[in-house]
Amino acid sequence: MNQSLRFVATFWPFKRGTNEANGGPPSGAPDESAASFAALAAALPDPCLVLNRLGIVMVANEPALEIIGSNPLGEHLSAAIRSPAVLEALERSSSSAAPARVDYELRGSTPRLFEAVISPVIDAGRIVATLVLLKDLTREQRIERLRADFVANASHELRTPLASLLGFIETLQGAAKDDAKAREQFLGLMRTQAERMKRLIDDLLSLSRIEMSEHVPPTSSVELSQVARHVADSLTPMARGNGAEIAVNLDSGLKVTGEWDELVQVVQNLVENAIKYASSGKVIEITARRAGSYAELAVVDHGPGIADEHLPRLTERFYRVSVQDSRARGGTGLGLAIVKHILNRHRGRLSVQSRLGLGTTFTIRLPISDINSQD
Repeated sequence: MNQSLRFVATFWPFKRGTNEANGGPPSGAPDESAASFAALAAALPDPCLVLNRLGIVMVANEPALEIIGSNPLGEHLSAAIRSPAVLEALERSSSSAAPARVDYELRGSTPRLFEAVISPVIDAGRIVATLVLLKDLTREQRIERLRADFVANASHELRTPLASLLGFIETLQGAAKDDAKAREQFLGLMRTQAERMKRLIDDLLSLSRIEMSEHVPPTSSVELSQVARHVADSLTPMARGNGAEIAVNLDSGLKVTGEWDELVQVVQNLVENAIKYASSGKVIEITARRAGSYAELAVVDHGPGIADEHLPRLTERFYRVSVQDSRARGGTGLGLAIVKHILNRHRGRLSVQSRLGLGTTFTIRLPISDINSQD
């Protein structure tokens, strides 16, 4: 069925002979008026509702149904959009017969900001309907916030390695100018600091990119166990270099709705953390299984563990259990923040369990995809 036909059915039809006291058009108006509104709404890319004179929803296009989460047809606008500001704007528009604009925030795990444009439809000098158009401002709002965050975070975190680089350069230009041994030593340290700055900038850019699209859920289907096996294979050399092995126990048939590259980044960040900070446990386990309507993937280490007071803050930007240890191992303090925001976009979640001296388990939980459940 094409989009236009689908939306012709998504309206609350006028009855022929409906009078204005019931919120309908003047007596004798044809039923086709609502169908025309539905066809118009179907052509709009933004969420759109059409109300009758009493504020009852008689047309809703697909983007509107997606953000509302239920079918509002035949109900008052207040049942579809629970915002006093939007309802006040509707009253202003109805009384003045002029358009009204107001911001509307859709709350949830990933809040979204819309501008609600409420415009009366006037025919023969009277209001016959009201158009409610929601323009998504989430991306623009995130871009502005991310610009400010990027500048603040970059300037703060880059200050220390830049200061170190300047110190090394001054030393090489002064006291160690003719000291070949010192020059080699300082050049090695300078390379380490430069690589740290590069990792930091890469992670900041990655985090900004993910946050910018966090409100848009993915649409592809990904086999989670294949993601885990790919990560295990690619990180096995790193694990062995740190004296550890990666063991996998993966169930098949765990299709989730997601982006392959982003889920690889999630699992890779968790496994890399286990290798860097917990390889003393010798074995790092990756397990994947089905739990009801969810797929669960766990990364288990048998390292030193993490104290309870640190667990709630692990996904904060730049939070480190040990700043010196993290920097010495090349950490930027952004890995788990990236994991959190990718999982938010995938409508998933991260949980952490740890016991000092026994190890830590990071578990990600993702909804099984509709494609998989229909097989």
